[in-house]
Amino acid sequence: MNDFTGWGHAHASEHDREMLAGQIVDETFQSFRDTLVAVISAFLACPLNAKSLFDFETAMLGVIRELGRRVLQAVVQSLEPQTPQLLPRELWFQTGGYRRRGDRTRNANIATRFGLIVLWRRGYRSWERGGETIFPLELMLGLTHSVSPGLLELTGRLMAAMSQQATLSVIKEHCGVSMGVNRLRKCLDTLADSLEPLRESAQIERLLDLLQKATQSRGSRKPVLSVGRDGITLRDYLHSVFEVATAASLSVYDRKGKRLGTVYMAYPPELGQETMDRMLTGLLTGLLERWSGPLPRLAYVTDSGSNEVDYYRRVLKKMKHPITDLRLTWTRVADFYHVSERVWTMADALFTRNQQPQKRAWARRMLKNLKRRSGASRVLHSAASLCHRRKLGKTRKKNFWTAYRYLQNRLKYMKYHDYRSVHIPLGSGVTEAACKTIFTQRLKLSGMRWTRDGARRILTLRTILLSGTWESAWRAFLSDYHSVDIQPYTQNHQNPAKIAA
Repeated sequence: MNDFTGWGHAHASEHDREMLAGQIVDETFQSFRDTLVAVISAFLACPLNAKSLFDFETAMLGVIRELGRRVLQAVVQSLEPQTPQLLPRELWFQTGGYRRRGDRTRNANIATRFGLIVLWRRGYRSWERGGETIFPLELMLGLTHSVSPGLLELTGRLMAAMSQQATLSVIKEHCGVSMGVNRLRKCLDTLADSLEPLRESAQIERLLDLLQKATQSRGSRKPVLSVGRDGITLRDYLHSVFEVATAASLSVYDRKGKRLGTVYMAYPPELGQETMDRMLTGLLTGLLERWSGPLPRLAYVTDSGSNEVDYYRRVLKKMKHPITDLRLTWTRVADFYHVSERVWTMADALFTRNQQPQKRAWARRMLKNLKRRSGASRVLHSAASLCHRRKLGKTRKKNFWTAYRYLQNRLKYMKYHDYRSVHIPLGSGVTEAACKTIFTQRLKLSGMRWTRDGARRILTLRTILLSGTWESAWRAFLSDYHSVDIQPYTQNHQNPAKIAA
């Protein structure tokens, strides 16, 4: 047993650990020998076809899962001594003391990747009258609402990728665990709230790795760090109203203009989107603080939404490097696809229904011109010339000049020829796709409505998963559990005096 706390076998001799492990394996395999022989024998007696192999695989999966469950249960049961005198009489945990109870209690609902296991453990009751009882072994093992870390990780990944009912079905089918909705949500809340503080550091590590690869890539241009953000409507459950949620993306492009990877952020509807501003600024600042290589080309590619434009004016345009304190140079890009929509709007106004071939030809020619040097000015001159030669009705004239002024007011952000020459993306397709993959494919399925807290937690898990940072965030989460500090209480312990029971 552990010499300090009495739990575990870390301080036992290597010989003792090997003897115990061998005993558990031998006893478990011996109890399953007849079952395995019967399953294999039944397959050998069947004709060789797809059905017999399928039945054999299915039977073997059930046997192996039950074998793993038995081994896991036996190992976990060995971590706490049955003799109470081998455990500390009193413990100090967090900010309070606890006294050992005289009996062991049974938790028969420990959910694992192999199914439910039974755990006998000894509780410690708080010194305070009416205080809670803790189970040190469960705390050390990192059980969350009686769910093992392995199953908790699987549940989090599944909930990030699919609906609640689909997650419960997968857990039942592949792990043999029938979990209730309330328990699932409690696990989700704990996991999301624990991973949220780790999201930024994990995404910074991911971006640093991408920037390193981009810097070492072959090509004649500088790597590009492209930032984008966009909004999407999301239905609130309590008030049944639609509000605008927000998503952001940070993409790294190598010297040849190939996108190496993207990290995502998302947040449920919020007036002013201050939280997204803070999240995005914090990620950029943290990345620049830790990046020691040549500064990549910085681009901000968005449509002309009010929040997107306001963030550029208030934050990015004034942002300084956190180390050198020099003003950063951002290339602002008006999304090419939103500009294209205005070109087609002008075409609809300039050409009648009987001139559809001419309309399509003109619009396509203008879209090609946009990507040439001074292309936006060419488009405006051509459109204005056609407008003055034609008689437009009131509605068509209004639509034309609305689209025309949209382009006219954004000329300095439409230098697509220059952007392409340095591999800056012309459109916010990555961010638009992020809205679809983050929100639409997970939170906007048939009949779904969300509370803000529920949406926030799902978005935390989903952005960590889609950013390719799940593994690093999860390892950091396990490290926090590893640091659970449970100490035996002694009279000379530097703690406040015991509270009378």
